[in-house]
Amino acid sequence: MIGLHTAAQVRGAEEPLLAALPDGALMQRAATGLGTFCLRLLGSPYGARVVLLVGAGNNGGDALHAGALLAGRGARVTAVLLDPDRAHPGGLAALRRQGGRTASPHAAGPLLDRADLVLDGIVGLGGTGGLRAPAAAVVERAAAGPALMVAVDVPSGVDADTGAVEGAAFPATHTVTFGAVKPGLVVGEGRAHAGEVHLVDIGLDLQPPSAWQLTDADAAVRLPVPEAGDDKYSQGVVGVVAGSATYPGAGVLCTGAALRTRPGLVRYAGAAADGVRAAWPEAIVTDGRPSDAGRVQAWVIGPGMGTDDAARAVLTEVLATDLPVLVDADALTMLAQAPDLVRGRAAATVLTPHDREFARFGSEVDGDRVGSARRLAGDLGAVVLLKGEATVVADPDGTAYVNATGTTWLATAGTGDVLSGIAGALLATGLPPVEAAAVAAHLHGRAGQLAAAEGPLIAGDVVRHLPAAIDRVRVGRPVRLPDSEP
Repeated sequence: MIGLHTAAQVRGAEEPLLAALPDGALMQRAATGLGTFCLRLLGSPYGARVVLLVGAGNNGGDALHAGALLAGRGARVTAVLLDPDRAHPGGLAALRRQGGRTASPHAAGPLLDRADLVLDGIVGLGGTGGLRAPAAAVVERAAAGPALMVAVDVPSGVDADTGAVEGAAFPATHTVTFGAVKPGLVVGEGRAHAGEVHLVDIGLDLQPPSAWQLTDADAAVRLPVPEAGDDKYSQGVVGVVAGSATYPGAGVLCTGAALRTRPGLVRYAGAAADGVRAAWPEAIVTDGRPSDAGRVQAWVIGPGMGTDDAARAVLTEVLATDLPVLVDADALTMLAQAPDLVRGRAAATVLTPHDREFARFGSEVDGDRVGSARRLAGDLGAVVLLKGEATVVADPDGTAYVNATGTTWLATAGTGDVLSGIAGALLATGLPPVEAAAVAAHLHGRAGQLAAAEGPLIAGDVVRHLPAAIDRVRVGRPVRLPDSEP
C-alpha cells in the first residue's frame, strides 16, 4: 500500500537527516531527483526554455538547484524571483554558475508565454491559503501559456495535509514530491491541482502513515478466488434491498454489480423484483420483505427504495440483524433522522454518502475530506465511504483510505448504486468492512476507467466492465484512460 504522510510527519523524519548530513545534502538529493525528472519530461533539454517561479525558503532552493542542473544540460533557465531578498542563496549561486538568469515578476509575462516548462517553487509544505500578489498573477499567466507545469513537492496554494485550495493555486500537470506522498496531493481539490504525482526517495525513516492508498496488488489479494471445495454458500451470500416501482433501475444496477463482483450468491428482496428477475436470472428474487429472502451474510440497502413508512420499517428490520449492512441513498436519508439505529449496532455498518447526504447527519464536508469522514465514522461507530473525485473511506478507529482510481465520467446517475453492490458483495465474503469499502471503491474506479476508455459512460457500462476490471487488478495490467481524463 502507498502510505500518505502529513507535512509534520515529513518534517519530523527530515530532522535527524538534516542533523546527520552535510549542510545542503538533503536539498541536493531532492533537487537532483526533481531535475532528473524534468530532463526526462523535456526529452532534449538543449535550448529548452525553463522558467522557475521562486519564492522564499527551501522549495525555492529545490527549484533553483534543479534549474542549475537543467542549465548545465543546455536549457535556457530563468528564475522569476518573487521575493528576491529571501531567495535561497546557495540555489541562486548554483543557478548563476551554470549560466541561469533571474527576472522580476513584472518581466515574467513574455518568458511564460514562450516557456517549455515552468517549475513551481513558490511555497513549500507550510504554505496556507491561496497565492497572493504577485505570485497569483504570475501563475495565472503561466497556466495560460504552452508550458508543462511542474510543482515542487506540493503545488503552491494547495494544503499539503488536506488538499484544500482556498484561492489561487498552481495547476500542475506533474508534481514531484519528496520523501512521501502527502494527503493533499491525492484528495480534494489538491488532487486536480497536483496532476500526475511522482515520488523521489530522499532516504526518510517515516512513522506510520496518516492514511493509505490501495494499489491493484493490494486489491487483488483481497478478492477471493474459489477453491476446489467451495460452493455457492461458502463464497459469500449478499442480500440486496434496492429499487422500487418508481426507480426499478436502482435494484437492477445494484444487483448486477453484486453479481459481477462474484460472490457465491445474490438474493434480492424488494419492489423492483420483476425488473431484477428479468435482468439477472442468476439472482434469487422475492418481492417480499428481507426476511423472506433467505439466509445472507451481508445486506445492501437503500438505492432507489424510497423513504415512506414501509421503507423505514424495512430499514429498521435490516439494521436489527446481526449481519454487516451497507447503507446507501434513500436509506441514508432515513438513517440521518434516526442515527441511533447505527450507533447501537454490534455488527458492522458501512455508510456511503456523497457530500449532500453526508450533510444530513449534521455537519458539512469541509476542506479536510479525510478528517470529515473520520469524524462521522467515529460519531456513528460505522465505516464511512465518502464519495467524490477521490473517494475517502474511514473506519471508526481512524484508519483511512483515499481511493486512487476513477474518472470524472463516473459522475452520472446510477454509478453509486453500482458501487454499493460491489461493496456489499465484498462484505459478504468476510472482508473487514473498511477493507471491503476501500477495495470496492478501487474496483469501481477501475471499471469506470475501462468504460470511459470507450466513450462517455452510463452506470450499466460500469457493471459490464467489472469482470475486466477485476482481471486487470489481478494481473496488474495498466488501464488506458480516456483523453478527457484530468
